[in-house]
Amino acid sequence: MSTATAIILAAGKSTRMKSEAPKVLHDICGCSMLSLVIDACRGAGVKRLVVVVGHRKDDVIEAFRDCDDITWVEQREQKGTGHAAQMCKDALAGCKGPVLCIAGDMPLIRQNTLEQLLAENAQTGDAVTLATSILDDPSSYGRIVRDNDGALAAVVEDKDCTDEQRRIREVNVSYYCFDGKRMFGLLDDLSNDNAKGEYYITDTVADALHKGWGAGAVAAVPPEDAMGINSRADLAVVARMMQDRIQAHWMDQGVSIIDPASTWIEATATIEKESIIYPFSFVGRGARIGAACRVGPHAMVAADEVVPAGASVGQCSGDLSSGVEAQV
Repeated sequence: MSTATAIILAAGKSTRMKSEAPKVLHDICGCSMLSLVIDACRGAGVKRLVVVVGHRKDDVIEAFRDCDDITWVEQREQKGTGHAAQMCKDALAGCKGPVLCIAGDMPLIRQNTLEQLLAENAQTGDAVTLATSILDDPSSYGRIVRDNDGALAAVVEDKDCTDEQRRIREVNVSYYCFDGKRMFGLLDDLSNDNAKGEYYITDTVADALHKGWGAGAVAAVPPEDAMGINSRADLAVVARMMQDRIQAHWMDQGVSIIDPASTWIEATATIEKESIIYPFSFVGRGARIGAACRVGPHAMVAADEVVPAGASVGQCSGDLSSGVEAQV
């Protein structure tokens, strides 16, 4: 396990989602998207989290008030991803280990992807390493350009690509790992001399190569995990993908789900083996279902409800045919 730090960029608004709520607090299968990113970081061995907040920052901070491993940093003006990372300089003073930098609106991120990224950075000793994805349709993503030896040569934004570069399927999905000792040597040199007047974290790659500090990329992100969230439609698509992942996990643990398409199980629920979930059933966050239970059809197990081993839940929460009361 690594003792890495992580910067999580969570300052954005929900403009395209037509929402006043902070973007990263929108729900994915019973958890905020930010909490899913944080859980993946913790699982990968991150011991300290630095979360950059902006829009409705008090709401975000309040949602994680019980977390003592988070340092909060405010980005008062939205000047790009590089600027958001720059805001963390004081919070990370003296940091010598690896520093992940990832967006808080990519809840499909996996622990093992971050572990691969950290391992690659440790092995190469590069100042910055990217975790990339290989997509059938790479349009709109920055392309990973490699030299004849397969080493990272550049990251080229889609709008700047040549026709040949547009055919590249390996793309940048904004998972970064920096060497903490050299990170701000790269971030401090970022320029906002571009059409938007913003500081882009992507530009650290060219600077690291120019300085001879090393920059690399590892294709560690499964294509289905590369999707971020910019709209309510994206939110629904990602929630379905996360639901498929949750159900696959429980089926691997010995739980039968008769019709996955009509079943919804929230992320922090637990189900013991030999239980069966029948169609049109919902299991809320924090619920605990014992072994050899029968849930549904047309049943709801409420958040934090406990279903004892061997019980059957009918059409409404707490309707246990065994006669045992559900414990809330």
